[in-house]
Amino acid sequence: MSDWRDTTLGEFVALQRGHDLTVPQRRNGHVPVMGSAGQNGFHDTALAKGPGIVIGRSGASFGQVHFSKEDFWPHNTGLYVTDFKGNDPLFAFYFLKALDFDRFNSGSAQPSLNRNFIYPIPIRVPKPAEQRAIASVLGSLDDLIEVNREINETLEEVARALFKSWFVDFDPVRAKLEGRPPAGMDAATAALFPDHFQDSELGQIPKGWEVVNVGAIAEQSIGGQWGEDLPAEGLVPAICLRGCDMEDLRKSGNSARAPIRFIKPQALEKRSMQNCDFLIASSGAGPCGRPLWCSPNLQSMHQYEAIYSNFVKRFTAPSRAHAIFLDRLFQEKFDDDSIWDYINGTSVPNLDANGLLGGYKITLPPVAILEAYSDYCIPIFELLYSGESRDLAALRDTLLPKLLSGEVSVSTAEELIIAST
Repeated sequence: MSDWRDTTLGEFVALQRGHDLTVPQRRNGHVPVMGSAGQNGFHDTALAKGPGIVIGRSGASFGQVHFSKEDFWPHNTGLYVTDFKGNDPLFAFYFLKALDFDRFNSGSAQPSLNRNFIYPIPIRVPKPAEQRAIASVLGSLDDLIEVNREINETLEEVARALFKSWFVDFDPVRAKLEGRPPAGMDAATAALFPDHFQDSELGQIPKGWEVVNVGAIAEQSIGGQWGEDLPAEGLVPAICLRGCDMEDLRKSGNSARAPIRFIKPQALEKRSMQNCDFLIASSGAGPCGRPLWCSPNLQSMHQYEAIYSNFVKRFTAPSRAHAIFLDRLFQEKFDDDSIWDYINGTSVPNLDANGLLGGYKITLPPVAILEAYSDYCIPIFELLYSGESRDLAALRDTLLPKLLSGEVSVSTAEELIIAST
């Protein structure tokens, strides 16, 4: 800490408002457009050299800090760094990310970030060599989180590709019909599939499979619970998960934005997920209709048990194998936008769960095939939901303020990272 110096934010970095660029003005290219919420498209021209930083200056993304390794177009929805004044860019990113910009809102009805308003903020920073060492430690954690995210995406794609092969394209049946052994499966699994098709109201389907309404194998169960903001007698703490939080969980095992709520123990018990349950986002423009979680108990992801808000629908299937099958089925339906046949609402989209259960006909394989598919998927889901990325993110968020204040040394942080990985 003896090498750290007192200064101001304006002496640490120079900031400037970004530049207008409407969607019609954009031209095909590979230059990222960086706005208040991060990258929001591409253009063919860069106005800022990378590495660079953009800070959301208004609206819902007020105060969010984003980093670009490459040259970029800084959008007018953010402030961007034009001069690092000899400081390490990656350290500056983490330093600015740790600042609470909410305290420096210069707007009234709409949050607004004014560079002249935040320039006088007093700060304390180390010399560039120490900055680079701190940035390297935090960057290594983010690299590990990114590797895990890419692995999770690959695992998700494996489960999705297998589902499409078995239950959409019927590849094993087609192979046997043509006298070929189905690719990528053992003889016992191949024997579960028929070697002929039959006519149905949905067209040609494998022989012996059924056409049923989703409601014949799934029912809507108790869901929707906000809990209370503050603790009271007889209430216990829980993590309230919404559609957006579930997205974070499924992608990276991290749902740091989920708020703590307070709920009666009996209600909490009713809303604990079982192995036959799956969740679908039921409201909101982005995730509405997207499958969010399947089978594992959410309690393992948090220090408190988890509840899910009324933006999420919980469904219960006859078995875990049925739940996994339906989870994948609805992912296909979300990807091809056909889920919107069961979404209504004007300003806010809402899932019509009763219409979905009563009106959506599907091709249902025999239970033995569902169980064979779930045997493939369960190890994948266990890796997806293992929480490794969540733990790394928690370690990073713990170390971030301590490294930036000098409370923890770089060597101590490196030892903690080694111990955790």
